[in-house]
Amino acid sequence: MADSVRDIGGVKVAFADRDGRPALSERDASDLVGLAMEHGAQWLAIPAERLGDEFFRLASGVAGLVTQKFVNYGVGLAVIGNIAEHLDRSKPLRDYVYECNRGRHVWFLESDVALEAKLEGR
Repeated sequence: MADSVRDIGGVKVAFADRDGRPALSERDASDLVGLAMEHGAQWLAIPAERLGDEFFRLASGVAGLVTQKFVNYGVGLAVIGNIAEHLDRSKPLRDYVYECNRGRHVWFLESDVALEAKLEGR
């Protein structure tokens, strides 16, 4: 389920497979948190396409459910990829992403390189 585990700026990050099942439920979120913990990682990076449209439709509650699970277990979540199409359709999502990116637990980033820069600059 993890493509790789890397140390970035002294932080261990597990990278979830692009081809894994979508994270759409509390159990899926628990499995992803478990993946990070299994590898002793403080962060899990997951491709945005693994989250599916429901995650990015805030009214569905999926984003809150998934991100809260990570926060509760003290594991950072980095959503990696281009989510511009979702952002263009939803001001609440744009606000949510903006606030998350200001915090220390959930980030939405364009690439692994952006994640590296953010972790190294903490």
